[in-house]
Parts: sequence; structure tokens; C-alpha cells
Amino acid sequence: MRIVVLCPHFEPDTAPTGVVITRIVGELAARGHELHVVSSLPWYRAHRIEPEWGGQWIATERTSWGSVTRVHPFPGADKSNIARRALGFVGFSALAGVAAMRAGGLFRRADVVLAMSPPLTLGLTGWLVGLVRGAPLVFNVQDIFPDAAVRTGAITNRRVIALASWLERAIYRRAAAVTVLSDGLRRNVTAKIGAARHRAVRVIPNFVDTEAVRPLPRMTSYRTELGIGDEPVVLYAGNVGFSQSLDLVLEAARVMPGVTFLVNGDGAARADLERRAAGLGNVRFADYQPVTRLAEVLATGDIHVVPLRAGLGDVSVPSKTYSSLAAGRPVVAAIDLDSEIPRLLADAGSGIAVAPGDAAGFVAALRSLLDDSALASAMGAAGRHWAEREASPAAVGVAYDDLVRGVAGRGRRLMPRSPR
Repeated sequence: MRIVVLCPHFEPDTAPTGVVITRIVGELAARGHELHVVSSLPWYRAHRIEPEWGGQWIATERTSWGSVTRVHPFPGADKSNIARRALGFVGFSALAGVAAMRAGGLFRRADVVLAMSPPLTLGLTGWLVGLVRGAPLVFNVQDIFPDAAVRTGAITNRRVIALASWLERAIYRRAAAVTVLSDGLRRNVTAKIGAARHRAVRVIPNFVDTEAVRPLPRMTSYRTELGIGDEPVVLYAGNVGFSQSLDLVLEAARVMPGVTFLVNGDGAARADLERRAAGLGNVRFADYQPVTRLAEVLATGDIHVVPLRAGLGDVSVPSKTYSSLAAGRPVVAAIDLDSEIPRLLADAGSGIAVAPGDAAGFVAALRSLLDDSALASAMGAAGRHWAEREASPAAVGVAYDDLVRGVAGRGRRLMPRSPR
């Protein structure tokens, strides 16, 4: 089948969603599908287009399984400027739509359009491309928008919220299938489109490459580069945004001076977090590293933390958790206790979950693992076993293959047919 894929990031970009969709494309290609990917020029790491990709608006390359077209993402230097970022998403989605009309042949019929959100606007683009190319839309939802932005206070304008909510529901209802990462996200989406369409919402969790991310010794060369000794390291690795309650990390650092707390990543909230961490000598910040060093970065932490603000458990599933488990490290999560990650940690026996904002519980959980190395090792090993058994790329590939084959042929075509 011919599949057009619309996604915000794709290799070699380092964004977690880019890693996810790159592997999904690889799994579908291995099953014989022809895929034409439309994504952005790499820009995630520094929030600007990588130098080797600069000076162009659209770049297309042929692959053994189809093609990859990368378009200008309209990045902005100020990550906290929500209005500027929204305009960038709109511009990128529009340009991606133009590129998607000709990906694999101008207006040539496709069997399925697979679009990833966020940004939400890419779902609208995917639907329009599907109308023109006669293909049904499969809408891959990584985070529920605008719910996440509203609950963190990133968006407060009622008109903007109403418009985004209307667009969200419109895309869900026009998609042949909506994929989400957990049962909690499924309930959220189903409540918005009506129980009659609940079968259109499919749970397909993200995966982790257990070959690339594997347990390594804790004394890594990355520790040496950062000037960290053999003391215990509590690691947060990922986006430093408004959804993460990283103030808990600072609270823990204040009462655990013998432990180094490493925040490895970047995002809109990092500058403020660094300002508030001033004077805490045991809090360190480091930038994103190439994906080839991911296993080493994760091995640097003895305990990994996954903090998420209250009320976000049913709109977001932190995929970094899967990588932590694959790395063989125990996890302490501060997240809504009735959401996916606490259930996963309990089922796998791979960590401890506390309520969001529970600083005392967060510190107690960290201390229990630091004081009992046998417990921490057992949880790390259990997490690795779970990742190998439940979160393999092959299992996710089979799920997406079944899905696209099931929805193919449901699209309506606006343009005249062209030869296949």
C-alpha cells in the first residue's frame, strides 16, 4: 500500500516523536508498504534549523521504500512565546500539506494518510491531503491538545481554546482511526466524539528500541565530561517544559545534598528552572546529546524521574519512561495515580509512583531506592524485562500494519483518479 506520513520530526532530528515515527515507518516498510514521509528540516535540538540543512525551504530524498520530504518548520527562538509557536505550526502544516500533495507523485492516489499530533494543525493537513488523494486519515495522537496546554496554563484565551477544541473534535470525527498511547487517552478522546465511534479510537503504545537502549555500567564517560563523580545521580532526561513538575527535583535537591540531580534536555521552562536552581550546587544541567549516546546518557543516572503536573495523566503519556525501563534503571514518577505510568510501574515492578506535587513522597521514594541498592537493582532488572517483552518495535509495527490494512479503501477522492 501507498502511505503518506505527516509528522513534525523525522530522523536525523532528535525529538522523541521523531524517533517514534521513524521506527514506525521502518516497521511498515519492512512489511512491504510504500511510504512517503513529509516532515520538518531538523531543528529540535537548538530550536533552529541545523546548519547543514539551512538555506532551503524544501528538501526531498528518495529511499528504498519511498521518499522523505523535509520542509521549513518556521522555528522561533523564544520557546515560551505560545502565539509565535502556534503561527510556526500553522506555517509548517501548510507547507507540509503542499509537499504532501506531490509526495510519491502529484495528486497520485494514496491508500492511507498517517498524521501525527502535536501539532494539532497537522491533523487538519492530513485530512485535506486525504480528501485530495482519496485516502482515509489515521490520526496518531501523542499528547491531547489543547487539554495539556490549557491545564498547564500555557493557553488561557477562551476564543483560542474554543477554536482549538472545535478543530480537535472535527479532526477526530473525520479520521478513520485515532491512535492513542493509553486507555486514559482513549477515554479522553472517546468522550469528545461520542461512544458510538469508540471503535475508531485504538490504543497502540509507543515502543523503545531495546537494542539501542540497553543497560550499561553507571560510571560512564558522560559523567566524566560533566564533572560528576561516583556519587548517586538522579536523572531527568527529556523536554524541560511547562507540563513537567521539575520543581520537585529542586525540592529533593535541597534536602539531599549528597546526591547529584541531573536535568538533561532543553525546553521552554529550562531558563526559569536554572534561575530557581541557582545556589544548589548538586543540581546540574546538560544539553541534548546525539541519539547514538542515548544509552550512555541514561546509564549515567542511578534513578530516573518522570514528573508530570496534576491533571495531565489522561492527556499525556511520558514516553521517556519506556527508555528508562529499557536502560535498566528504576523510575520514580510523580504523576496522577490513576493514569498509565503508575499502572505500568506497578505491573512491571519497576518503580515507585507518588501523587503529583507530593514533594515529601517524592523524596521518600528516592531515599528508599538509594538506601536499598538491592531493591533498586531488582526494579531496574524488572523494567528491562518488561521493555523487552512488551514494548518492542516489532509488536508496535504489527499493530500499525493491521490498522492501515483495515482502514485502507475508506477514503473519498476530490480529484480525478490517476493511474496507480
